[in-house]
Amino acid sequence: MLDLSQAVLNLGFLAGAFTLGYAADRYGRILTYLLSCLGVGICGIIVAFAPNFTIFLIFRFLQGVFGKGTWMTCYVIVTEIVGSDQRIVGIVIQIFFTLGIMALPGIAYLLPTWQGIQLAISLPNFLFLLYYWVVPESPRWLLTRKKGDKALKIMHNIAKHNGKYLSPHYSEITINNEEVSNPSFLSLVRTPQMRRNTLIFMYAWFTSALIYQGLVMRLGLVGGNLYLDFFISAAVELPAALLILVTIDRIGRRLPFAISNIVAGIACLITAFLPEDILWLKMTVATLGRLGITMAFEIVYLVNTELYPTTLRNFGVSLCSSLCDLGGIIAPFLLFRLAAVWLELPLIIFCILAVVCGLLVLLLPETKGISLPETVEDVEQLSRWP
Repeated sequence: MLDLSQAVLNLGFLAGAFTLGYAADRYGRILTYLLSCLGVGICGIIVAFAPNFTIFLIFRFLQGVFGKGTWMTCYVIVTEIVGSDQRIVGIVIQIFFTLGIMALPGIAYLLPTWQGIQLAISLPNFLFLLYYWVVPESPRWLLTRKKGDKALKIMHNIAKHNGKYLSPHYSEITINNEEVSNPSFLSLVRTPQMRRNTLIFMYAWFTSALIYQGLVMRLGLVGGNLYLDFFISAAVELPAALLILVTIDRIGRRLPFAISNIVAGIACLITAFLPEDILWLKMTVATLGRLGITMAFEIVYLVNTELYPTTLRNFGVSLCSSLCDLGGIIAPFLLFRLAAVWLELPLIIFCILAVVCGLLVLLLPETKGISLPETVEDVEQLSRWP
C-alpha cells in the first residue's frame, strides 16, 4: 500500500505533465498556474479526510496532476519574465524548494498524524490564488500567441515599477508571421537539434528523479532518526544550489551539469562498498551523492527551460520531466525489491545511470548568456559548442 500510494502520486505528476503542460502553452501560464493551485488545495483536503483507501488514492493521484501544474508553470513564468543575465532566479526558486523540504520534518514532528501533515502542505495553496492580482502573464507567451498589445502593456508596467522606460522601438514589436501553432510531441522530435535535446533531457530527468528519490527513501531503510536524517539530507541541498549559483555564470551550464552527475554516480558506487562499521564515512559519501544529484536535478530544470522555444517551452519541459515522474514511480519498487536481494544493489544501478547521464549532457549546447529561443528555428541554430 505504501509503494502504491507513492507510485499513484508520481502517476499523477506524469498525467499532469501531459495535460497541464499542454494547457500552459495553449491557454496561458498564469491561468494554468492558478487552476493548479486550486486543484492542489481541494484534492489535498479530500485526501486528508478520505473515508477509504480508494478515495485516498484517487485524490492523491489528482493532487499529483495539479502539483505538476503548479511547479512547472511557476518555473517557466519566472524564467520567461527575466532577462538572460538574471535567469539564475530559476536556481533561487530551487533554494525555496529546499527550505520547504527542510521544514517538512519539523511539521511532521509537531503534527504526528499524516492527516495533519497533509493539511499543512495543502492549505497554503489557496493563498497563491491571490497571485491573480500580483503576477502578470508571461509577455513572451503573449507574443507567440499574437497578443502584442497585452505583452506591451505588461512590459510597460514592469519598466515603470523598475523606474525605467521602454525605448520607443519596443512599441514596434513585430510578431513572426508563422501561424500560431499548438504544441505537439512531434515538434519536439521533428528537427535534429530538438530531437537530440529532447532525448537527452528525457534520460537526464529520469536518472535525476530515480537517484534523488531512491537516496531519500533509502534513509528509511538504513535506520537512525528519520526526522533528523531527513532534515540533514535536505540541508545538503542548500550548498548544491549555492555551488550552482557560483559556477553557472562563470563556467557555464554544461560542465557543472556533467560533473555533478558523475560525482553522484561515483559517490553511490563508493558508498555501496564501504563497510558498515565506518558508518560516518558511509553517510558522508552518500551525502556527497545526494549533493551531486541535487545539483544535476536543479541544472536540468534550468537548461531544459533555456533550450526549448517559447512556443513549446511549458509543454516540452513538462513532457521531458514526465520521465522524472516515471523515475519516481519506479524508484520505490526498484529500491525496496533490489535492497531485499542486497541492501547496496540499488546504489550500483544509480552509479551506472548517473555516469552515463554525465557523459550524455556534454552533447548539449552551452546556454550561458544566450537569449531564450522563441521558435524551433532558433533552437536549431544553436551550435553544439559555445
